[in-house]
Amino acid sequence: MSLDEMFDIFNNRMEKIGTASRSEAHLLGLWHQTFHCWVYRETDGQGPSLLFQLRDAEKDTYPSLLDISCAGHLLTGERVEDGIRELKEELGLSVSFNALHSCGVFVDDNTITKTLIDREFCHMFLYECAKDVSEYDFQVSEVSGLYFINMDEFQQLIQGDIESVVAEGITLNGSTGERYEENRVVSLRDFVPHQKEYYDLILSEIRKL
Repeated sequence: MSLDEMFDIFNNRMEKIGTASRSEAHLLGLWHQTFHCWVYRETDGQGPSLLFQLRDAEKDTYPSLLDISCAGHLLTGERVEDGIRELKEELGLSVSFNALHSCGVFVDDNTITKTLIDREFCHMFLYECAKDVSEYDFQVSEVSGLYFINMDEFQQLIQGDIESVVAEGITLNGSTGERYEENRVVSLRDFVPHQKEYYDLILSEIRKL
């Protein structure tokens, strides 16, 4: 990730109007495009589970919080299909774009701080993968761990019906570089904040599948 990366810039009708650097886009709140892919797996008798990545502690936004399985910005000139590079880079998954299920575009207008305004057209996808969490080759410069959370329990969490859930996964020891299995109890404050409508879209699309 570099603040000098160049993005295509859009108006609020998703019409391209120019280009800008990452730092300028976030400083001025310019509309740009991102690729989001949620990985899930079916668990016998327990329904689907969602894969969450633990963001690296050195990330400029939301360090050490759980977030989307795989996500990234689309750079200048890239098509939505080019977003599959993020699956390879972050999770070690070689995936055809045709293997993804599209959930459409989610419009996200998020003022994080006065100097970090994130306005994104999020191209949303799903990918079903039966791999165990230990089989993923995650990008240690971006990701510090991967965790599965039961989808029904996660929905209860975001609805406020329960206060915590168990995340089952693997994490990285920053000192030794070793990976080890870990179950952690997490609450909403352990997740990157997203609108309820965002999660509703993902969860309803998985249930349709």
